[in-house]
Amino acid sequence: MRSTSSTNRTRTTVRTAAVVAAGALALSLTACGGSDNKSDSGKSSTPSESTGTVTLPKLNGQSLEVAAVWTGAEQKNFKTVLAEFEKRTGAKVTFVPAQDPIINFLGSKIAGGQPPDIAMLPQPGAIKQAVDKKWAKPLGPEALAELQKNYSQGWQDIGKVGGKQYGVYYKAANKSLIWYNAKVFANAGAKEPKTWQELLTTAQTVYDSGVTPFSIAGADGWPLTDWFENVYLSQAGPEKYDELAQHKIKWTDPSVKEALTTLAQIWGKKAYIAGGQNGALQTEFPASVTQTFTGGDQPKSAMVYEGDFVQVNIGETKAKVGTDAKVFPFPTVGSTAPVVSGGDAAVILKDSKAAQALATFLASPDAATIQAKLGGYLSPNKNVPDSAYPNAVQRTIAKSLIAAGDDFRFDMSDQAPQSFGGTPGKGEWKDLQDFLKNPTDIAGTQAQLEKDAAAAYASGS
Repeated sequence: MRSTSSTNRTRTTVRTAAVVAAGALALSLTACGGSDNKSDSGKSSTPSESTGTVTLPKLNGQSLEVAAVWTGAEQKNFKTVLAEFEKRTGAKVTFVPAQDPIINFLGSKIAGGQPPDIAMLPQPGAIKQAVDKKWAKPLGPEALAELQKNYSQGWQDIGKVGGKQYGVYYKAANKSLIWYNAKVFANAGAKEPKTWQELLTTAQTVYDSGVTPFSIAGADGWPLTDWFENVYLSQAGPEKYDELAQHKIKWTDPSVKEALTTLAQIWGKKAYIAGGQNGALQTEFPASVTQTFTGGDQPKSAMVYEGDFVQVNIGETKAKVGTDAKVFPFPTVGSTAPVVSGGDAAVILKDSKAAQALATFLASPDAATIQAKLGGYLSPNKNVPDSAYPNAVQRTIAKSLIAAGDDFRFDMSDQAPQSFGGTPGKGEWKDLQDFLKNPTDIAGTQAQLEKDAAAAYASGS
C-alpha cells in the first residue's frame, strides 16, 4: 500500500465470505450514516492531560522525531495530529521526511547515531527487519492497553513479531477500488462493472466514446503490484494468495501465469492506457489520479485503480468525490471479489516516556479522528466515529473495513522481504514495470520474479 507511503503486513488468517461482504458494503455509495462510537477513557498512573478519550502524561521540555515516507497533504494532515499531541503534553514533535525504502533510510540514521524516536513503517516485513536488527522497542503497557481496546485482533497481530507487540497500525487502506470520471461514464453510457469481463466491456465503451479508459501509475512500481494482487486474489483464491505471499509456491506456478495473462488483457492494449505503456511508465501515482479528473469530460483517462487514499489527490483537482469522482469495487476475476488491505504502523525506535506516550496517542481514537476529518485517510481503529469521515464514500469504505474485523488479506508485496516487495527499481516493482513494457513476455516475467523472490527470501531482507 502505498499512497505516498506503501502499506504492509505480516499475516493474518482470513476468511473470504466476510471479505466479500465487506467489499460489497464498501462501495455502496448511498450509505452515509455515522455512529457515535466512543472508547472508554484510558487510565494512567502519571500526572496527565486528559482531554479526549486517552490520558497522556505531561512532557514539557521533551522533544521527539517521527519519520515517515509521507509527502503533500498526507504529511500536512499528520502534522496536525502531531500538533494536537504537542498541545496536550507540552512535548515538541518534529516530522522527519524519509525516503523509500524506509528501512535503508533508518539504517543510515541509526548508523549516524540519530535515529528518530518513532518510524511509520509501511510493511510487516519492515517491522520484522527492525526487530531483527534490534532497532524496534516493544510497546509499553499504556500503549498496549490502548491498542487492545481499539483494534481487532487481526490488526494487532500484524504488528507483532515473536509474540511481542511492536507496531500500532495508525493508517490503513482499502486497495481494491477503481475510481472513475462520472462525466465520461455518463457521456459514454458506461456502467459500473462487477466482473473482469464487464470491466473490459466498459473499457471498450469508454474508448469508443473518445476517451482513453485507464490511467496506470507505472513510474511507481507499487501500484503495479496492487493490480496484480487483486487479480491474483480473486482468480487464484485466498489459500494460493497466502502461499505465494510466503513464497511457499514459486512465481513460476501456473496460477501466476493465469493472473499475468489476465492483466495483459488491459496492460497489453496500448489504446486502453493513457500515453500507452511507455507513457504509463513515466506516470507517477499522483499524476495518474489527477489526469483522470481534470479536463472536464475529455480527461486523459476515464478510470484509475488504487486505494481509498486516492481522495487526497482528487482533492487537488476541482472534482468532487461522490459526484464527479465515483468509485466501484475491483471487479471479480474468479469466484469472489478481492479485498486487499494495507497500512502504516508506528514503531518505537527510542524507548522513552515521550515515545511511548505518542504511540499511545496514535493507538487512540483521538488521533485517528483528527486525521479522518481532514480526508484521504482510513483508520483500522474501531472506535473512530463514522461521522469523522468527511463524505459518504469515505464513511462507507471505513465502515466496511471495521465490519471485516479480522477477515482481510494484507498487501502481498508488503509481506515480502523489502528487497523484493518494497524497493524502487528492484524485485517485484521492477519486474512488473518490465512486464507493463512488454506484456507478451509472461514466461520471462515469471522467471525473473521467481529469481528475485528466491534471493530475497533466502537473505530475509
